[in-house]
Amino acid sequence: MKKLRVVDAHACTGCRVCELVCSFRRLEAFSPRMACIRVLKNEEEGIDTPIICRQCENAPCIEACPTRALARDDRTHAVVVSEEYCIGCGECVEACPFGAVVVDAETHKAWKCDLCAGDPECAKYCPTSAIQ
Repeated sequence: MKKLRVVDAHACTGCRVCELVCSFRRLEAFSPRMACIRVLKNEEEGIDTPIICRQCENAPCIEACPTRALARDDRTHAVVVSEEYCIGCGECVEACPFGAVVVDAETHKAWKCDLCAGDPECAKYCPTSAIQ
């Protein structure tokens, strides 16, 4: 069964728990800059918006990758990055309409949300249910 993650920006308070949980799940370290989700704050309007991979049906990041390092996981339906094939060219970053793909400055490999192998931690720990 395909799971759908929903983000309600109006419910987001900007607490950034999602960033902490994501980075800990990924790297066992609380480092928001290493999270696959980012919360952007519009100071003028007072709105916090979670920026996260939408797992697009026709994912432009997959199409843009010259080495086919991005592919759809058959089990979770998430778009995942194979570090083995990634050359860090950044084509996937440019192709993502949501700004949800990053190339790591140290490893020169792309990374993005993989839905925590089908059980997204950000949704479990979001105190306002802005992420479900």
